[in-house]
Amino acid sequence: MIITKKALSRRTFLRGAGTTLALPLLDAMIPSMTAQAQTPAAPERLRRLGYVYMPMGCDVTRWTPPGGERLDELSFTLAPLDPVKQHVSVIGNLELRNAYPGTHATSNSAFLSAARAKLTESADYYLGTTADQLAAKQIGRGTQLPSLELSMDLMTLAGQCDNGYACVYHNCLSWSSPTTPLPSEAHPRIVFERLFGDGGTAAERRAALKNRASLLDSVMSEFAQLNKELGPADRIRVEQYLDSIREVERRIQRAEANTAAGSARDIERPVGVPSSYTDHARLMFDLQVLAFQADVTRVITFQLARETSNRTYPEIGVAEPHHPLSHHGNDPKKIEKIAKINRFHVSLFAEFLAKLKATREGDGTLLDHSLLLYGSGMGNPNQHDHDNLPVLVAGGAAGKMKGGRHIRFKQPTPLANLHLTLLDKVGVRLDKFGDSQGKVEELF
Repeated sequence: MIITKKALSRRTFLRGAGTTLALPLLDAMIPSMTAQAQTPAAPERLRRLGYVYMPMGCDVTRWTPPGGERLDELSFTLAPLDPVKQHVSVIGNLELRNAYPGTHATSNSAFLSAARAKLTESADYYLGTTADQLAAKQIGRGTQLPSLELSMDLMTLAGQCDNGYACVYHNCLSWSSPTTPLPSEAHPRIVFERLFGDGGTAAERRAALKNRASLLDSVMSEFAQLNKELGPADRIRVEQYLDSIREVERRIQRAEANTAAGSARDIERPVGVPSSYTDHARLMFDLQVLAFQADVTRVITFQLARETSNRTYPEIGVAEPHHPLSHHGNDPKKIEKIAKINRFHVSLFAEFLAKLKATREGDGTLLDHSLLLYGSGMGNPNQHDHDNLPVLVAGGAAGKMKGGRHIRFKQPTPLANLHLTLLDKVGVRLDKFGDSQGKVEELF
């Protein structure tokens, strides 16, 4: 730990046995950051870029806001966003031309790449570098993890999963190059250890945890020393941060204990995660809050469920598997259930936004200092089309984004235009991305 009388370094850590704990931005760190304010990298310090993928499209009639350019009224699916709607802009009539001929695999693969996947069932797959990885190469420099790839399901990377397309297209949102897909992680324990573990093998870290009640136990002596150097507001901020970490760790331990006790699980859920989808998703979102808060990473992708997922959602009264429901054949009852799933996913994202908004950082909040894209690479799942995609953008981009709006283009517009715009706002300057034709200037 490095402490000076003038200011703490933004890279101050609390270290213990098997633990390296980054701290959130504190008032005690601001002077040192202000001294660097003239450097080109300084504005990027408070910027995060997140992507949340919703599988298998939606019923667009229940997604589209009913009003005009202002989000005064939300649709059925977007209603859970009401408490944070001033930080949200819904964007309509976006398309993914390179996702055709229209499959689940290409919905997923084109979402962040805007590229056409090579049709292959083998290992000679080829796509394109995704937007998140272009951001990670620039704004991720200097962070512990340049990017973090998360999901909710077990992922298969070998073989073919959809109409002759290799499973890698189906399951990997992020590609660091056209031939390098990045697998995602669905297990909260593994994500937790990536964020806060330090050194040794996974087995060694697990053994160390058995010798103490919590990962935080080994850093408490350093925390006591740090506390002497902080003002009252910073002490409260650090204590709240540590409480959040401890609570997340307890929830992980509880899920692992339930698995050991023989609780039931579905075939798509990794062993050792919460048996409830809701609990699992909230845990994964809370890990993202902690990762952003501690500046462990500035770029995150999260797949709420994989394409063709057969997951059921008994917590909202949907007992039928998601994928078969998406082929609804215009059956009103099936469409209604798809809309309930869509609304449920949006509600979890809304909770995530609310937590970012409630987390103070510098002169604002984590939500103020973030840009988040939520959406799907498929429009109408019954037709497997990639038009009029359900997409929204949330956050503040350090005061640069206008929220509370519904932007609907008169003509179909490439989703790549939005990617190009968001990359530009976090300092990644490109003339073109995918099949982009310009930027979405209306957002800013």
